[in-house]
Amino acid sequence: MVQHLFNMNLKWSEGRNGTGTIVADNLHAKISIPREMNGPGVGTNPDEMLLGAAATCYLITLAALLENAKVALVDLSMQAEGYVDVTNGVFTYERIVHKPKIVVQNLTEREQKRINRLAEKAEQTCMISKALKGNVDIVCDVQIIQG
Repeated sequence: MVQHLFNMNLKWSEGRNGTGTIVADNLHAKISIPREMNGPGVGTNPDEMLLGAAATCYLITLAALLENAKVALVDLSMQAEGYVDVTNGVFTYERIVHKPKIVVQNLTEREQKRINRLAEKAEQTCMISKALKGNVDIVCDVQIIQG
């Protein structure tokens, strides 16, 4: 068994509306509560970082699956949305929507179905998606275009 260890150092000043920093090997950022949640809106925040982790994991997994399937990829990009519900002062990360845009050569109906299956498989096999399963609903809205 191989186990990978990731480290992050965090520092925080003041109370709820303070600011802080996070530092990891390839990440250096200021952090605070977002303005949407009545915070100072300095730097990034846990909501963006969770969305970023889920989206990048999904996109990298999708790229690997498309490559392994030898899909004639022209371009791969994605938009992601995170939905946080606030009910009675309780914040709940409810849903993430991945919106990959896959541009391919020689798009046939059969190829489109195959790419859709790969896009769904990427969601099911992504490490972050599996970690969130049962807590956050993750949806894929795939756009496949002839390029």
